[in-house]
Amino acid sequence: MNLREFRKAGHLPTLFCAFLYFDISFMVWVMLGSLANSIKPAFGLSDSQAGFMVAVPLLGGAALRLVLGMMTDHWGARRTAIIGMVLTVIPLLLGWLWADSFAQIVLVGLMLGVAGASFAAALPLASRWYPPQHQGLAMGIAGAGNSGVALATFFGPQLAKALGWHAVFGLALIPILVTLMIFVWLAKDSPSQPAPQPISKYISVLAKGDTWWFCFFYSVTFGGFVGLASYLPSYFHDQFELTPVKAGMFATLCVFAGSWLRPIGGYLSDRIGGLQVLTLLYVGIGTMMAGVAAGPPLVFATALLFLAMSMLGLANGAVFQLVPQRFSKEVGMVTGIVGAAGGVGGFFLPTLLGGVKQLTHSYGGGFLTFGLISFTASVALVFVGQRWVQVFLGRGGKAAFIGAAPIAIEPATSPREIEPVGSQAL
Repeated sequence: MNLREFRKAGHLPTLFCAFLYFDISFMVWVMLGSLANSIKPAFGLSDSQAGFMVAVPLLGGAALRLVLGMMTDHWGARRTAIIGMVLTVIPLLLGWLWADSFAQIVLVGLMLGVAGASFAAALPLASRWYPPQHQGLAMGIAGAGNSGVALATFFGPQLAKALGWHAVFGLALIPILVTLMIFVWLAKDSPSQPAPQPISKYISVLAKGDTWWFCFFYSVTFGGFVGLASYLPSYFHDQFELTPVKAGMFATLCVFAGSWLRPIGGYLSDRIGGLQVLTLLYVGIGTMMAGVAAGPPLVFATALLFLAMSMLGLANGAVFQLVPQRFSKEVGMVTGIVGAAGGVGGFFLPTLLGGVKQLTHSYGGGFLTFGLISFTASVALVFVGQRWVQVFLGRGGKAAFIGAAPIAIEPATSPREIEPVGSQAL
């Protein structure tokens, strides 16, 4: 790819703003996970309560992603992002000055979901500036904002130790407000804006079976990534009796690689085929989780989780290499729905780990359950992929072509109803 052409093709200040907004918002979204080891003793929480507290922002983000997605369609990505950042200030103020009980911190966590919904505005803001041949790099740069989770796991426990966990919410206002000012100054909506989609279009997409398959696949990959990223500080603290600061450092080591590997997963899927890449990654993730479930020493557990988080990052990119090939005409709507499913998956994983830990006094059952779900996803993908290949996918999950145009099917119920469409990248 010619980087000089890329710089001229779109709007770099807006691309930078999309990344920055996503990065800082992702950091805020998973804050409760990074502070859990300080909040849990303050309120005397059980393992299941702590797991639920960590999971609540992920559920809020899943629900609000659909809301911000519709706002982006109707009002534009720039205006929606500004509203999202302004609303993010509210739970940060409440967490700083008001939250003094379990019920109150859960409410704050639910409201933090607005930060997790940021990619419903950040990614379209970047995407709409760039032509198809530059979509991969543009979306990779904007999507790399999920590295904000590493900022939370690294700095959160250290600031909580020095200043108290309430103060961390107040300090988080600084990067949010700075990002807001930069965003207002530099970000612009693309002159080319798609027409808003009516609710009936969303309903018609939900009626298609393949939508639900992609929801399941992404709930495992992104749900696994964000769910583990939120819960790993608690795991390292409880399992190995590390201090909150050291637990945060080990969690940061595990999540850092996965947060930057999503674009590479998409690239490998383009070259090798999304079905092959994703199937192998599901098997790898399941194997790593089975290893962690066995209760290995700290060094081996860290290595297994590092590999698992790396595979989850790659798998996120692989899922969205497949989505636009199946739904080339509805990619925006399906992205919002599938993305919301990822947040739902993220909610269930910390809840599962905390609940199993309380019932069995071990994390083994929780990790093993997630490993079995990953193996199940690999088997399901093999069977579903057999129907997809030669319908809207080529061998292994590469883009299928008739002449020079990729093919897609609408609807998926009949393999013969194939129509040529223009290429679109997510």
